[in-house]
Amino acid sequence: MKTLFVLLGITASTWAQAVTSANPALGSAAGSPAEVSFQFERNGLPVPKFTLIVHEDGTGSYQAQIAPVSNGAGIGTQAPASPPINRPIKVTSQTTETIFKTAHSLDRFNIECASKAKNIADTGKKILSYKGSDGQGSCLYNYSENKSVTQLTDMFQAIAFTMDEGRKLDFLHRFDRLGLYSEMDVLGHEVEEKRAIELGNIAPSLRSIVADEALMQKVRERAAKLLAQAEENSR
Repeated sequence: MKTLFVLLGITASTWAQAVTSANPALGSAAGSPAEVSFQFERNGLPVPKFTLIVHEDGTGSYQAQIAPVSNGAGIGTQAPASPPINRPIKVTSQTTETIFKTAHSLDRFNIECASKAKNIADTGKKILSYKGSDGQGSCLYNYSENKSVTQLTDMFQAIAFTMDEGRKLDFLHRFDRLGLYSEMDVLGHEVEEKRAIELGNIAPSLRSIVADEALMQKVRERAAKLLAQAEENSR
């Protein structure tokens, strides 16, 4: 009887190894944390394409392409394209919980996201995706009438806005310090309207502004206020 159990154990183990070898994705999915991603693409914007990935533990990444701008040398001329952005992010537990709870409520995006209404303005191609040991799925849409999809869309776009603001603040701090005054106004307003969230991801940029005594006091005060808010939200 003992020999039979041993043989059965070997057979089961061999079968499992064979299945995993035939489909490596099964093994990797089982050992990897689930993730939700949001892809956005729309030509004509300063950031025409970006992808946000958030894992179950709140870690993730922000990848983006920045549109080239005119260099002022002549009509139709453009500056060289900026290198792609690829930055790690850390999302607060509350936001992470909302993202994954909503993803599961939407059957891991195995649903029809896109509105069937006609003559809808182009707001950009969007893809929500889920991947984990419990399944995977994705849905493509320009506009959705599903409130949960809209909530996730707004949330991801607000994170992306914050990430791009961090890039702008770094640039202005280095090359156009006077421009920081109006840009801090923009960021503060968007935070109040909840169109900019997860400020902890640009905390280094805000700290750098606060510490720079050569900047206008009002700029440093606004940066300090946003930094305090970011630290409070991350607790």
